[in-house]
Amino acid sequence: MNNKILVVDDEARMRKLIKDFLTAKNFNVKEAANGQEALDMFFEDSTINLIILDVMMPILDGWATLREIRKTSNVPVIMLTARGEERDELFGFELGVDEYISKPFSPKILVARVEALLKRSFPAKEDIKDFDGIIIDKVSHKVTVDGKEVDMSMKEFELLVYLTDNLGIALSREKILNSVWNYDYFGDSRTIDSHIKKVRKKLGKKGAHIQTVRGLGYKFEL
Repeated sequence: MNNKILVVDDEARMRKLIKDFLTAKNFNVKEAANGQEALDMFFEDSTINLIILDVMMPILDGWATLREIRKTSNVPVIMLTARGEERDELFGFELGVDEYISKPFSPKILVARVEALLKRSFPAKEDIKDFDGIIIDKVSHKVTVDGKEVDMSMKEFELLVYLTDNLGIALSREKILNSVWNYDYFGDSRTIDSHIKKVRKKLGKKGAHIQTVRGLGYKFEL
């Protein structure tokens, strides 16, 4: 993983702790000891993908630093603070914080939060697929058709993903039921037919890509 992380904290030991855990996961880590130093680094380096930002720092604190960053950038920010009060967290989210972690914290949990936030913010190409104008974003669970977002239930989304993941393959109702609804589901194949009908309707004209395979089930065909 080549993502570059900027760690901003006035405590050198804290920066080293975070850096050690991040570099162990192959992240490229830069360090800043205060908010002003962080701003200088950030605006000089357009390749920084995420910022871990402490609140209480000299020269320029985390809140002021974040305000300046948010004037020009939506880079993901994880805020660190020794205070865990709800009003501080709400204030942080109002300023544009993406994640909020109170000290003391588990470095492993911090790394997991970093990985999850980066995945949400910069989804891999394989997580976003385009099928003749039907764009499926697996990370955000969104479907758009010719640029217009389509509201789908979780099962409708999972059904569409399963069909498109098996592009051109005829799938039996039983196989769809077992894969999308899992083996512990005790419904019948009419559930599949009902959901297929709903998905087709929501896709509009593009719903024709979901074809009925007589005597078997369905397939998604381009």
